[in-house]
Amino acid sequence: MDLTDLRPNETRGLVCAHHHLYSSLARGMPAPPRTPSSFREILELVWWRLDQALDLEMLEWSAKLGALEAIESGTTAIIDHHESPNAIEGSLDVIANACAEIGIRSVCSYGVTDRHGPDGAIRGLEENARFLSSGRRGMVGIHAAFTCEDETLVAATEMAAHFGVGVHIHVAEGVDDLGVEHRLADLSQDNWLLVHGVQLPDDHELRGTIIHNPRSNMNNSVGYAAPQRFKLPVALGTDGIGAAMLDEFRVAYARAREHDIAATPETAWAWLEGGYQLVPEALQDRVIWSEEPIDPWRLAFHTNIRPESVEIDGQVVLSDGVATQIDPYEVRAKAAEQAQRLFMKLDGMP
Repeated sequence: MDLTDLRPNETRGLVCAHHHLYSSLARGMPAPPRTPSSFREILELVWWRLDQALDLEMLEWSAKLGALEAIESGTTAIIDHHESPNAIEGSLDVIANACAEIGIRSVCSYGVTDRHGPDGAIRGLEENARFLSSGRRGMVGIHAAFTCEDETLVAATEMAAHFGVGVHIHVAEGVDDLGVEHRLADLSQDNWLLVHGVQLPDDHELRGTIIHNPRSNMNNSVGYAAPQRFKLPVALGTDGIGAAMLDEFRVAYARAREHDIAATPETAWAWLEGGYQLVPEALQDRVIWSEEPIDPWRLAFHTNIRPESVEIDGQVVLSDGVATQIDPYEVRAKAAEQAQRLFMKLDGMP
């Protein structure tokens, strides 16, 4: 981060390199039918039930809430990965429009999967194509190789090449995706986002940027990705646990330090800065923080610093800590209403 033209209490806008904005309503959701005992069961009993319950109205307010919380945390760009198998068509427009209304930059994709049969995979591909054809900023999403047939992986890769964008895919997050590097070896490109990488071997030959999500990995008990072991670029994401990137930086540092006593905050800060390689426009944004100086060693242990002002592409979207483009109280109220709709729907699911 070049701070030469910034004051001591300023930074460029922060980038969340992997988010699931549809998860913003999940806080307080009903308990799953039974307690998950593995990462696969966490997916099946929690997140795959949640995404099946979503409709476009829920998605709109979930995305607005997530985007609002992002700018309130100094984040000015979100790379989102979405799935709503019963509300696919138009879902990426809903997310992009919600982000635009808040004033935040977004890069959207739909996570293609064969979990819901060939028709579901085709509809997911078509949503990516429809969105990208409109000229909006996006990628081609794939849920993960272990939920996709080889034909689907190839189709998504060819679509990304056609539109000149990368693929956004979960890679080797858990043991269910072991050996994924062999399935993707001839497909991956430098503009791919390889999310998680926990179970990847050190010497894998995949191309792209590793997106490190330390809090999510810890929460799901899938292990430590140790992204410093790879030769690839690294950026930080949250995997849907908000978009407070200074918080993610602190956890990334603490987890690295637990792994290696010689680790320093500069390494985790470099991962945070890795987002600028993915959304370089965020370098044009400016965040004024409540305290100074902005220093990785200080921020690693200082949890009360907060944004006072956020400027995105020359427009102030947060002033005195309050969003300027939308009524934050309305967003939170509407999101709470949609969360209750979602919870009632989940309660009625098997």
